[in-house]
Amino acid sequence: MAHISGTSHRSPRKTARIAMFAALCAMLAAPLAYARESLGMYGNWGVFRDPDLPRCYAIAKAIPSTLHRDYEPYATVGTWPKRKLRNQLHFRMSRKLASDPRLVLRISGERFDLTGGGGDAWPVDARMNAAIIARMRSATSMSISARGANGKGFSNTWKLDGVASAMDAAAIGCAKAR
Repeated sequence: MAHISGTSHRSPRKTARIAMFAALCAMLAAPLAYARESLGMYGNWGVFRDPDLPRCYAIAKAIPSTLHRDYEPYATVGTWPKRKLRNQLHFRMSRKLASDPRLVLRISGERFDLTGGGGDAWPVDARMNAAIIARMRSATSMSISARGANGKGFSNTWKLDGVASAMDAAAIGCAKAR
């Protein structure tokens, strides 16, 4: 077996750069169907546009936890111009939900009973969706408590710093796509 000088004793820094380059190449080779345009970061909230749909959305991960998770929890506020939908909330919970999960969202002392199934939650109707969006604009965090498929209670919490600007950026990002 031939030995190529310098390849058997790579520094950790060089190995990390090679791994990062390989990961970047893999991301660039991903199909265009998954292409999203970044519209910016606002606090903990990222804003993206899927031009093929079109769809724009603000998204944030829940506060990290060391507890067991079935899914990576996130919250999205999406706009679909062709469907005439704006600021639609969706939550991906950290665990599979019980058949009757009793999802409760709390924002600044106000309580909203959500609906959901599998690992997802959302407002019951458009009126509740609008009320939650309005409350999110002035709050610092929101938390959903629920019962998991294992029968145990759990909760997910999201920081709301930057959410108002992120929601506005998502709406503006899809304004011309009507």
